Amino acid sequence: MDSSQGSTQQKIVILNSHNENLVGLLHETGSTEIVVLCHGFRSNKNFEIMKNVAVAIEREGISAFRFDFSGNGYVFLSCIILNKLVFVLTLGLWCFHSFRESEGSFYYGNYNYEADDLHSVIQYFSNLNRVVTIILGHSKGGDVVLLYASKYHDIPNVINLSGRYDLKKGIGERLGEDFLERIKQQGYIDVKDGIVIALRFSCTVIRTLVLLSMYWFVTGDSGYRVTEESLMDRLNTDMHEACLKIDKECRVLTVHGSGDETVPVEDAKEFAKIIPNHELQIVEGADHCYTNYQSQLVLTVMEFIKSHCEEKNDKTCN
Repeated sequence: MDSSQGSTQQKIVILNSHNENLVGLLHETGSTEIVVLCHGFRSNKNFEIMKNVAVAIEREGISAFRFDFSGNGYVFLSCIILNKLVFVLTLGLWCFHSFRESEGSFYYGNYNYEADDLHSVIQYFSNLNRVVTIILGHSKGGDVVLLYASKYHDIPNVINLSGRYDLKKGIGERLGEDFLERIKQQGYIDVKDGIVIALRFSCTVIRTLVLLSMYWFVTGDSGYRVTEESLMDRLNTDMHEACLKIDKECRVLTVHGSGDETVPVEDAKEFAKIIPNHELQIVEGADHCYTNYQSQLVLTVMEFIKSHCEEKNDKTCN
């Protein structure tokens, strides 16, 4: 139960079009309207941005749903480690081990597949006589919600947080600049980023080392595999062409940090040039994950959502 009066949080499982279960958390206020939140690459519904925005929406009396795309998500199991670490530790330490919560396999790229996941979520709530009026995505999720709007034309408001405009860029930073040559030679590239996962769920160096060693020991998985097919899926996803297909009646908000070193702020400006009904908000100094700028991000998002409520004069938004 959240601190907001009259609201609850409910775990919901939704079947996608590939017969895979998608796991999500509904911040239920009883409103007819629902805002759906979409996480980014190698992230999950419990990412700080997803949680903070969902709670803010809930406090306005609007229901919010955050979920894990297929092959993503983590469920946390606490366990005690006693003298069984590579590192010499004599005291028992708490750590967390994570497993993917939504069914399916993780794939690099997969943008349209995830847009279809989002469609399954929206259909689920539509069948319950609920109305999804806003979809929000961060990073890769920002691209997914824009692709959804270009394909299905049934959502009046879209919020893109730090999405990438040119998907041909940013690949070399993860895969190495010679990624095309390497993937042609062996058909795949293995990316080892277990340390990123460990840091994401840890707040101290010791816990990071404990989690990282346990993650590798139990799963044998310290990263992910990029196949040629999945790489081509990303390279062939054209955000420019997709955005040209978004209905003029669809309101789009793009929020981007001026200090984003993952996706340059120039990408946000490119979206602003081609999406007709578009609002651009730059959060000065913010990085890709809005570290130390969560309050500014939430305020910007909520102003857009409240403006939608005022425009519609919908009692469920009060």
